[in-house]
Amino acid sequence: MRTKKIRGNNRVLQNVEYWNVENEKLDLDNLLSQNRDYTKIWVEPYANIPLSKSKYPEPKGKIRAHILSGLLDIYTSWKTSLDTLNQEYYLKIWLYDMRFSKSQVVCAIGPFLNFYDATFFKPQEQKNINLDSYGILKKRMEILNWEYALDEEHYNNTSIGEIEDYESDKDFYETKRWFKKRLKKPHRKLIEDNPNSEIKEYYSFKHGSVWIGGK
Repeated sequence: MRTKKIRGNNRVLQNVEYWNVENEKLDLDNLLSQNRDYTKIWVEPYANIPLSKSKYPEPKGKIRAHILSGLLDIYTSWKTSLDTLNQEYYLKIWLYDMRFSKSQVVCAIGPFLNFYDATFFKPQEQKNINLDSYGILKKRMEILNWEYALDEEHYNNTSIGEIEDYESDKDFYETKRWFKKRLKKPHRKLIEDNPNSEIKEYYSFKHGSVWIGGK
């Protein structure tokens, strides 16, 4: 997929400010009703769904720093609100390295308190985040504890589907060949132990790292 150029950095930075302001306040009524909430980086053009064979590059430089600052602002504001509930809660920043635009702030309470604990695979051999690479945001980053996890793409033995799911036999067999080639690359494999499940095997391919930050 080709990469598009991003024009008008000032406009993008303005979009970041709008996103920050719109999401900084946690909707406690909604949280108490749904028991969880999150905010992704709803910033154009990064939030746009690609409609062609090209995509926008990941945020970098000043734009990336402003978005990260926004994530930290949202985390801090949400924590202040959650502390008023006088109950346990889950509140984390999910900071993706290679796919930074997927980063988000996530919180949960009540029956969903431990819902996100298994979202990411955490290797036994943990790594330390390089806070020096975050420039002027280093001191704000140091306030949080950061845990290393994997950003993965997941498939299973039913991901390809059946031939009738495709517009043509050619599309099905091309996808099948692609999947077979994909499985030759390094990945984690999990065997389903439920004999009644249609899914028997899961395949997880590492795309990058995720840093899970919280107090």
